[in-house]
Amino acid sequence: MILNFAKMPDQLVPAIVQDAATGQVLMLGYFNAEAWQLTQQQGRVTFFSRSKQRLWTKGETSGHYLEVVSLHLDCDQDTVLVLAHPHGPTCHRGTTSCFEPLAGADTVDAQGVPAAAWPAPAVGFLAELDRLIEQRRQHPEAEPGSYTVRLFEKGLARIAQKVGEEAVETVIDAMAGNRAGLAGEAADLVYHLLVLLRISGSSLAELLVVLRQRHQRIRAGERRPLPE
Repeated sequence: MILNFAKMPDQLVPAIVQDAATGQVLMLGYFNAEAWQLTQQQGRVTFFSRSKQRLWTKGETSGHYLEVVSLHLDCDQDTVLVLAHPHGPTCHRGTTSCFEPLAGADTVDAQGVPAAAWPAPAVGFLAELDRLIEQRRQHPEAEPGSYTVRLFEKGLARIAQKVGEEAVETVIDAMAGNRAGLAGEAADLVYHLLVLLRISGSSLAELLVVLRQRHQRIRAGERRPLPE
């Protein structure tokens, strides 16, 4: 499919940018034909700025580029969905997203936590956490006293041991019917599993690829052996 710039009076097509990992909507921009071509060629999102009246590569001054993962056209060929990896905050205010809750709207989630405080939707937070863990692994000097950094310093064997310990504690609380405790232990288990994946050279993304592949095989009629 080809973008239909002629449908727009100003020849500008709106583009919605979404974090490819977390699913969070980051910003809205506009493509003209040249910006659209440069975005595809360079792999970084370039818009046509209506205020500056020129091409504008997101991050050209801040270094907070939007690395293109994939581009998707809508059925009318007049809007683009951009899945990207953000290199730093997207908004000029230093926030993850340019969008914020409407004044007076209900911004508290089911647990009573202010929704505006979360950097990503609930499910997408796992990807946000995985990203933070990898940052701690690559740049321990940025947060030398953090628990994650200290875990990486202890090495693979200790991290694997922690996953085992948290798994056992999760099972104990589940069998005891301790719902509140189960949520906490399960959270500890997931966190330590993400750390284990990263120190082993893997990631949440690779785990999800395997799950998706298994799901697709099941949908195609293949069945896994039932648990004993």
